[in-house]
Amino acid sequence: IEKTIETRRDTLKGALASVLTGLKVKEEHVAQALELSGTKSKAFHDWMEDDLLKFSEALRRISKPSIVVANKMDIPIAEENYKRMVEALSPIPVIPASAEAELILRKAEKSGLISYVPGEEIFQVPDPSKLNDKQKWALNYIRDRVLNRWWQTGVQFAINVLVFKVLRMNVVYPVEDEKRLSDKHGNVLPDAFLMSYDAMALDLANEIHTELGKTMLYAIDARTGLRLPKDYKLRDRDIIKIVAASHRG
Repeated sequence: IEKTIETRRDTLKGALASVLTGLKVKEEHVAQALELSGTKSKAFHDWMEDDLLKFSEALRRISKPSIVVANKMDIPIAEENYKRMVEALSPIPVIPASAEAELILRKAEKSGLISYVPGEEIFQVPDPSKLNDKQKWALNYIRDRVLNRWWQTGVQFAINVLVFKVLRMNVVYPVEDEKRLSDKHGNVLPDAFLMSYDAMALDLANEIHTELGKTMLYAIDARTGLRLPKDYKLRDRDIIKIVAASHRG
């Protein structure tokens, strides 16, 4: 890093970013970490081990945000441990969950024993006579120990928090026919892409296919019919048609 600063006459921020680029660390991440760790105005050759540790911890939080999923919340002692985790790990989100409860509910739903949508607070039993005693006990246990206490199993909620709140991803729907909102086979909204909060229309084209990105001319907002430039910043739930050179009419 020192050599990069000297030979390229680079800034500390730029030198660190060039070394860490393979980890998908952006220069803006480095800048924020330098500021947060208090090492921004300190020459790199003067950094002590404590400075490296503070910078590394700040950079990891900024460039690789995360959540903690507190599993097995149906166990009696879990609530006390959960409270301790929330206090100790703040400001990292700690999501209470029961993966086993979610698995049981999904299997029961797949077998037709219950009606359940992942992430919801309730499930319905259309025909209780189809349940044996063990199944009744398991479902009652989940209702009492998980859903009534935590409102949900937490699995889908944890995914939603991570993707949409922490990573700030947007769901974008690419289509070929912007009037019918479909692909060439007539399938309505056939695909959904998770795109980063700063992604542009060109990024969506490249995500679909690199060749489409190379030949892209512009995009079309299917809702409004407006023509959008390559650098249009995608928004959550956008329905986008990519127009490429080979597709011009």
